[in-house]
Amino acid sequence: MSAYLGTVIIVGLLVVLLLWRSTVVVVQAQAVLLQRLGRYQATLESGLHLIIPFVDAIRTRVDLRETPRELRPMPVITKDNATVSIDIVVYLQVTDPRRAIYEITNFVVGVEQLVQTSLRQVVGDMMLDETLTSRERINALLQQHLDAATDKWGVKVTRIELRSIDPPPDVRAAMEKQMIAERTRRALITQAEGEKQAAILRAEGERQSTILRAEADRAALILAAEGEGQAIATLRRGQTEGLQAISGLGFNPKELLALQGLEALRNTLRSTDKTLVVPSDLAGLVGLAGAMGQLWQAVPPDRGATG
Repeated sequence: MSAYLGTVIIVGLLVVLLLWRSTVVVVQAQAVLLQRLGRYQATLESGLHLIIPFVDAIRTRVDLRETPRELRPMPVITKDNATVSIDIVVYLQVTDPRRAIYEITNFVVGVEQLVQTSLRQVVGDMMLDETLTSRERINALLQQHLDAATDKWGVKVTRIELRSIDPPPDVRAAMEKQMIAERTRRALITQAEGEKQAAILRAEGERQSTILRAEADRAALILAAEGEGQAIATLRRGQTEGLQAISGLGFNPKELLALQGLEALRNTLRSTDKTLVVPSDLAGLVGLAGAMGQLWQAVPPDRGATG
């Protein structure tokens, strides 16, 4: 009875062992390479798979996710014989697990060596200044070189990132001096532009002010000239009306001039206490006495004249 029980236990253990060896569970984002009697049999994707125990064997598990590989800084010589240190990161992804395992012993090391070789080739054809300012171009050229070489390995280089490009210390010091000089130049240019704009604004303000003052002076002169013109016109109109009124009394122009002189004389006598002596022959002018009588009757003089 005990022997039978021991046999059952042994058989049960063998069944469990067979079941364990005949099932393979593949997790997500992985691939399993299955070998049968030492030869490649199949690539198992995620899920549960049944295999022949002791005949089929798992070669390896391959991660299908994109994996970053950080390379050590590499010294590279440019076209103008300047040594730069380049720090680079490569992103890899296995597209064909079978070729990635069977076509190369270690695809990670192979990609790293290929990146170093391609980087030296690409940067070696560039000048130092071009290398420092052409990261995107270097990335694109490296991508082209690596795609052609890694395709037969079943590996895809998805991205290449140049984290830093460090020139030699003496070149770095010269670049810092150049950068400081460039910043100083830009600051001076900006200051000069500001002063120029301020001077332009001041000149424009002064010009506008001068124009406004000139326009105000011109308007004042125009108004003064118009006032004088109106006054002259009024005076002339008054003189014309006076001449017409006097002409109605029968005076000729000579008599009018005499009357104007007598009117001025009359005004002078009103404002002074002096006595005016008129020559006796002045009264003998034709019609002058009559004109003086009519004029003085209109406005009697305050003081008399003797002759």
